[in-house]
Amino acid sequence: MRQTWRWFGPDDKVLIEDVRAAGAEGVVTALHHVPPGTAWTEDQIATRQRQVATRSDGRPSGLTWDVVESLPVSEDIKLATAKAPAHIDAWRDSLHALAAAGIQTVCYNFMPVLDWTRTNLAHEVPSGATCMRFDFLDFAAFDLHILGRQDAEADYDDATRAEAARRHAAMDDTARDAIARNVVCGLPGAAETLSMADIRARLADYAAINAETLRANLIAFLQAVTPTADQLGLRLCCHPDDPPFPLLGLPRIMSTEADYAAVMEAVPSSANGITFCTGSLGVRADNDLPGMIDRLGDRIHFLHLRNTTREDPSPRPSFHESEHLGGDTDMVAVIAAVLREESRRREAGRSDHSIPFRPDHGQDILDDRTRKAQPGYPAIGRLKGLAELRGVIAALSHP
Repeated sequence: MRQTWRWFGPDDKVLIEDVRAAGAEGVVTALHHVPPGTAWTEDQIATRQRQVATRSDGRPSGLTWDVVESLPVSEDIKLATAKAPAHIDAWRDSLHALAAAGIQTVCYNFMPVLDWTRTNLAHEVPSGATCMRFDFLDFAAFDLHILGRQDAEADYDDATRAEAARRHAAMDDTARDAIARNVVCGLPGAAETLSMADIRARLADYAAINAETLRANLIAFLQAVTPTADQLGLRLCCHPDDPPFPLLGLPRIMSTEADYAAVMEAVPSSANGITFCTGSLGVRADNDLPGMIDRLGDRIHFLHLRNTTREDPSPRPSFHESEHLGGDTDMVAVIAAVLREESRRREAGRSDHSIPFRPDHGQDILDDRTRKAQPGYPAIGRLKGLAELRGVIAALSHP
């Protein structure tokens, strides 16, 4: 298992030398400033590679750009609009540029409108650490009363609507603004932040798109780009929905084992693969994560190892980000399944037998609160997580 670390570029509060000191072997990053639908150039990629390879004082860092996260898929591709063919061409051009730079693993997602959703970015847990949290009732208050989405009432039962109304009434303007900012925060490092008007307009674009249509659009996209990835020796890996259940009336198509199995079967090339995120998939109690690795492992190209705690047993639970070895996911069983998959790959002579992983998210502890890094990406919280994961790997790999 190759240890990597997500880095958001020169503006990241966590420096490249910090990444190296944490023990990471490679870096996960992207060209966050390039808008979706626009091709990445070889010069832009080379610039980011130099930034990864260089400490602040100019000395070599010893690090390489190992994984792209994310090469964004535009809303036009997801919606299959008239602009989609040109955007797909740009995506393929980006693959050519990445392959020329020697980068082989490309993570992306196919979530409509928002890449991830939380209601609180600094929820305090009993230890005094803070973490990201999704409160379903706060989200319902946002959806029903702050966003005011059309037909939102149909997505909630009477008790949820009543509690959402009570919570909204108890909020002042500051609290309402904070929830709105948190919900639309999107992927850390993304180039755009959406206003309420933007979200309403984009939701309207998806009014006629159900899960079957969105899945068909994903498969059509993969049928267009996977041959290029195959030709170039690249590995594409789709990140699951976060959280893995419908929100804002939008379809979710990458939330379960069945979702992934359907897309892997529809586009059977080994270049079409999975970003296995234990944090996203683990929010659903019906996802058997070690079993999914055993059954789908040959298509897993990248791992996000993080943990969450479900706060109620409902199909759409409230949850918060836990310590990496805490929460509802049995991380030891997950890593054991990954090591079994790596062993199978070595026996089969696969060159990709070492699967890159990163300690995904982390609780803000110690100096993290003053550093003010990207939400979910503290320096010390992730260092702690990486150390814990490294310890499990070492113990399970010991002869």
